[in-house]
Amino acid sequence: MEVLEFLDNTGHVLVKRIPDNGSLEIKWGSQLTVRESQEAIFFRDGMALDVFGPGRHVLQTQNIPGITKWVTRFGYGPNSPFRAEVVFVGRQLFPNLKWGTKEPILFRDKELEMIRLRAYGSFSIQIKDTMLFVNKIVGTMGLFTTSTIEDYLRGMIVSKLNIVLSKILTSVFDIAASMDQLNILMRLEMTNDFDALGLSMHDLYVQAISLPDEVQQKIDTKSGMNVLGNLDQYMKLKIADSLGDAAKSSGGMGDGLGLGAGLGMGMGMALPGLIQQNMQPTSSTSVAFKLKELKELLDLGALTQDEYDKKKQELLKQL
Repeated sequence: MEVLEFLDNTGHVLVKRIPDNGSLEIKWGSQLTVRESQEAIFFRDGMALDVFGPGRHVLQTQNIPGITKWVTRFGYGPNSPFRAEVVFVGRQLFPNLKWGTKEPILFRDKELEMIRLRAYGSFSIQIKDTMLFVNKIVGTMGLFTTSTIEDYLRGMIVSKLNIVLSKILTSVFDIAASMDQLNILMRLEMTNDFDALGLSMHDLYVQAISLPDEVQQKIDTKSGMNVLGNLDQYMKLKIADSLGDAAKSSGGMGDGLGLGAGLGMGMGMALPGLIQQNMQPTSSTSVAFKLKELKELLDLGALTQDEYDKKKQELLKQL
């Protein structure tokens, strides 16, 4: 007695057609075994007659009213005009499929103007309507895996991404705060498209959205300029720290006492002048003035040579 069954050891097979030897002949009374995670469609002469759920089924007239014993005897050899086949469909979850943008997508950012973004993530699918999926997507293919359809689904997801981004984002700086909302809205946008294919999207995650290197460099430069914009507060902090260190060192003995006291006195005398200069509304923003401040702090010992050189280079870049 012939037993028709299919076991997927890879976890990636959505549809498998049996027999797969090209004969398309099934013996009368064959046993059909369908697992819990499967459904099977019986085709005769190219027409789908029935869908079988989990369990053991006997291919006879009492189980398939649309066939007769005479038709299914297939006593004509390889030239038989009658064709029969069973299509096994995996109904389990197919997780961790990958999607991503092959080419950057254009996004209008309120702060950075027009920029190009790349994104990638993962998604999981299930076959929701067995008959619809087989007839609309699989057709006459004998084997249909996740890799076969993954590129097609990936294109659908990427096409929706730009639409969703424009709905919930005005700037790429808000991506982290909007990630959960982005994932939910992407799944909702894809529901109707997947339903039309007989599929359901179990989950979809946007794992990362990245900027071009040149845009990232501009963001880093802007961040550095913001730091330089608060250079007066930074200088005041460094002077205060140095005064505290000088006061501690004044408690020592010998030369250390004189050095600490002298350093502390010198900084104490210079601090009012520096603070007054920093309060000036116009000159405090000029590069030349900031360079002067840096040199004074270096001479007073409030900055190390490395700190001075680093800040100096940042200021010179603005010239």
